[in-house]
Amino acid sequence: MTGTGAPIEDKLNVMTVGERGPLLMQDFTFTDEMAHFNRERIPERVVHAKGGDMFWDFISLRPETTHQVSFLFSDRGTPNGWRHMNGYGSHTFKMVNADGHPVYCKFHLKTDQGIKNFMADEADEMAAKDPDHSIRDLYNSIADNKFPTWSMYIQVMTYDQASKFQWNPFDLTKIWPQADYPLIPVGRMVLDENASNYFAEIEQIAFSPSHLVPGIEASPDKMLQGRLFSYPDTHRHRLGSNYLQIPVNCPYNVRGGKVNNYQRDGPQCVTDNSKGAPNYYPNSFNGPIDGARSCPAAKRQTALHVDRTLAVDVKKYNSADDDNFTQVGTFWRKVLNEAERKRLAENIGNHMKAAQPFIQKRAVANFAAADPEYGAMIQAVIDKASAKM
Repeated sequence: MTGTGAPIEDKLNVMTVGERGPLLMQDFTFTDEMAHFNRERIPERVVHAKGGDMFWDFISLRPETTHQVSFLFSDRGTPNGWRHMNGYGSHTFKMVNADGHPVYCKFHLKTDQGIKNFMADEADEMAAKDPDHSIRDLYNSIADNKFPTWSMYIQVMTYDQASKFQWNPFDLTKIWPQADYPLIPVGRMVLDENASNYFAEIEQIAFSPSHLVPGIEASPDKMLQGRLFSYPDTHRHRLGSNYLQIPVNCPYNVRGGKVNNYQRDGPQCVTDNSKGAPNYYPNSFNGPIDGARSCPAAKRQTALHVDRTLAVDVKKYNSADDDNFTQVGTFWRKVLNEAERKRLAENIGNHMKAAQPFIQKRAVANFAAADPEYGAMIQAVIDKASAKM
């Protein structure tokens, strides 16, 4: 049921415009659950929630997690410091050029320091000996003027390519093969200054995928669509409705001036509140305006792509079985070498051994669906651990 006691017809899916369309605000069961989740205890402190059963019970019942879990338990899941790991936007975004022409894209940040990972035993040792290793390594590198850098790339997919793509291009659990959609270099990120006031600059910071600049827009990616609501909603709960007036969050292009909008009042409002300007739109008294007169990128509105999914029903589409294993099998066979496959199977098996046998069986079946060898190697690790008990 929802918080108001209304029955929930479908707990696992959200309401969209077509199978690949955007989420709808009328899906009140989703917003009700997200709004409550955003205000729960963070992190979870209920003791039993950390048990092996809880993790693998959920993972085994949601086979679409198999791809990400494989990444997590591989060597890349234990990086030797933040400087030596890549970053990924993961979600599919939309980019619109000055002529209003849109394409879909994914963002990648590749470390220029080189990839360095801990093995599982090394990660366990470091967690006990120096749990702040990654933070200290990054801080000291910047303090010593050895500024870490990441090269930024994008992958681009046209609307026509998206309609012919083997998988749903908006599925967060899938990648776009780089052989078909190569990385295009677009820039470089440099970290050259440490925070001087940890609370003001770190604890109060409020990131959100909805903080988009002109030319970058959201796609129908369901997880992205949910986060567009969930992140700002969480910030309003955690930091107040005017969290964007906190200096670390205040947009650079309005610092020293004022935000030109119709938002007024609320807790922790520290601006001039637009003084006597009208707080309604439209108006006849020189209030801020929308459209091409204030935003050059608005010309894209004349070139919006009409997706084929917009002509179909609004309902909750189940995409849980949308080929969850092909890309996992490719990762296992073609991305990892023999030693990396062995470590991945050992990491998963040693973690899963604490779960009950019926959960283990269900979870192993998902990995075996990606590649029989993958499942067999995990099962062998579990059997070996069980024999020692």
